[in-house]
Amino acid sequence: MTEAAARRTPGAPCWVSLIVHGLTTTQDFYGRLFGWEFRPGPEELGPYVRALLRGKEVAGIGQLPPDRHLPIAWTTYLATTDADATAEAIRSCGGTVAVGPIDAGRAGRLAIASDPCGAVFGIWQAAEHLGTAEAGTPGTPVWNELVTRETSSVAKFYQAVFGFETEAVVSADFDYQTLHLKGRPVAALHGVGHALPRDRGPHWMTYFEVADTDEATARVVELGGHVLQQPRDASSGRLATVADPEGAVFTVVRSASS
Repeated sequence: MTEAAARRTPGAPCWVSLIVHGLTTTQDFYGRLFGWEFRPGPEELGPYVRALLRGKEVAGIGQLPPDRHLPIAWTTYLATTDADATAEAIRSCGGTVAVGPIDAGRAGRLAIASDPCGAVFGIWQAAEHLGTAEAGTPGTPVWNELVTRETSSVAKFYQAVFGFETEAVVSADFDYQTLHLKGRPVAALHGVGHALPRDRGPHWMTYFEVADTDEATARVVELGGHVLQQPRDASSGRLATVADPEGAVFTVVRSASS
């Protein structure tokens, strides 16, 4: 199974999207940072474009209506074969469905939800649009991680709704669980306790692959973004946490295998 195909396994992160105030300026930022090109997405979603690398779709960016003032953040979508059934499961397990399920034209069906701790995520039932089609190259989403206060209770929610198996990191001072589907790690839960940012609360973090973490971090600043955590080495590679000009937070990483 290819990396891109594995993302379509029910429960696996399959897409990331961002809804902003300035669609054109945001396209310019990410286009210059990651080399993305853009083409229009489903009209049903309002002003919306899909970002492409080498002609393959990797992410989506939409525009908020002028009168809407919502937090600007990347949203991780988890794959499903039945958005309506998954939405009902989310509600039954203590989560909230804020939008949908709704049709995105012929592309598929989606909903926006939050887990019992308030972390927002999407669910995507693919039709013509299968999700992220490129993987393993700079500019693509490479990992998704839930940053939350503690993992034990919220892990039960994701296990019940999406059928994840979990593998905990055994450490007295590190609360981390990897989420597995069919024996393959697809995402993680990271409990950070009181270090959770007050302005964001629990949230899903998108990691984007880059060729050079330090260069990418400097480029973010040049393009009008800012750095939340300077480049540092970790077991997964060299990474930095940054934000775009509208404040959407993401992580850039040069993976250890690169």
